Amino acid sequence: MLFEELGLEEGLLRAVAQEGYTTPTPIQAQAIPVILKGGDLLAAAQTGTGKTAAFTLPLLHKLSQRRAEGGKTLSKKPLALVLTPTRELAAQVAESVRTYGGHIGLKTTVIFGGVSINPQIDILRNGVDILVATPGRLLDHVGQRTIDLSAVEVLILDEADRMLDMGFIHDIKRVIAQLPKQRQNLMFSATFSDDIRKLATGFLHNPTTIDIAPRNSAVETIEQRIVFVDKARKSELLAYLISSSNWQQTLVFARTKHGANRLVEKLNKWNITAAALHGNKSQNARTKALADFKTGGVRVLVATDIAARGLDIEQLPHVVNFELPNVPEDYVHRIGRTGRAGESGEAISLVSSDEHDDLKAIRRLLKKELPGFIVEGFELGSKSLNPEPEEAPRPPMQPRGRHGGQGQRHGQRSAPAAGQGQPRAQRDGQTAAARGPRPERAEPGPSINVNRGGEPGNSHRRGGGDNRPRGAADGNRAGGPPPNRGGGAGRPNSSPRGPR
Repeated sequence: MLFEELGLEEGLLRAVAQEGYTTPTPIQAQAIPVILKGGDLLAAAQTGTGKTAAFTLPLLHKLSQRRAEGGKTLSKKPLALVLTPTRELAAQVAESVRTYGGHIGLKTTVIFGGVSINPQIDILRNGVDILVATPGRLLDHVGQRTIDLSAVEVLILDEADRMLDMGFIHDIKRVIAQLPKQRQNLMFSATFSDDIRKLATGFLHNPTTIDIAPRNSAVETIEQRIVFVDKARKSELLAYLISSSNWQQTLVFARTKHGANRLVEKLNKWNITAAALHGNKSQNARTKALADFKTGGVRVLVATDIAARGLDIEQLPHVVNFELPNVPEDYVHRIGRTGRAGESGEAISLVSSDEHDDLKAIRRLLKKELPGFIVEGFELGSKSLNPEPEEAPRPPMQPRGRHGGQGQRHGQRSAPAAGQGQPRAQRDGQTAAARGPRPERAEPGPSINVNRGGEPGNSHRRGGGDNRPRGAADGNRAGGPPPNRGGGAGRPNSSPRGPR
């Protein structure tokens, strides 16, 4: 099937051709006709298979036809609303709408938090056809009466399973209360649990359900592997994998914002350029970190699950789960940042002993085993090759008279603290002697071999063939550095895959 056979108008076909696409992906081929007919839709497809274009193209077609039949729109109210869970995904979806709608002439804008609301108010006052938004900032505009959603004809929830979980469901219900009851509802995601599917049906009217490939699965172009390692040595192992294999572009997922910051500090100290992306960063900092990562300004982007949803980084070769997610569906979205649009990718998870329950939950979701490998020198219980100096314990707090602790009676004097009253040089010498010599900081990336292997303690090791990390297996065998797979040019426009 070709895009010309889907019934899209000429301006859209021209935009698709300019992007280098001729053949729709399976989700596009099945979803576009359903949307053009006006029915509700619940669509699940693997990451990187073109879900954004699957709803963007028919949406643009419908609104363009509406304008052609009824003349110019008299109202300045938005006719279509796309909701996303993150600011980065909202900006990416809006860019796709502008790209494919370049020959249509519809007005599109994006609103999200973290930036001034005043420019957004000015844009909305001038009128907009398609609005892409995050729920929080949209409700800010609703509360300030700077937007009227009473004319919305199409509601789209991108990453719908995330939008319907406990983190967003109350905001979504408040937004829906502002919309007309008669409207078209579209929900897209790579994962839908049974509970979320049941909840989604409460927002849909006789929906068509589309499932591309097995439910909650990752694309086959992603090579998934795990390595068991002591928790304290994860950062050291990550630095070794990046350095020894010459990875130039690696997306690393951490569970917490603080953990992401600490890992970035360590990598930068080890001369591996890295940046953090999480909710505590300002919007300017988040935008800069993502832009630097896409253009090769930094080799490693350490992110929380804020980056797991929908972000499209062309030809991203490596994803590393520094820590496994607590929610198994998030694993599918994380690794789905690589292996997109038919490209190959590698996803490695660093698993410590306290994460075995999370690993079992991921295996149950995927209905498959994940092959493992062992990195020599990083076996469980092995000694660190790059010890970190430990912080000296802090002395206990001393009471501060009547304002601190129980205080002291009038006329009593407290005993001097250890070292008090001694010459400074003598005190410093005693402190240094008590602390002992500091260990020297070693550079990461010692000469360590990566061998085949599986989960420790199992008599049957999984994973046959050459199980070294990609890059080490290729470049080191030839006696030189492995090929640079991360910092090259983007995907050529002649790709036969459908648009994202």
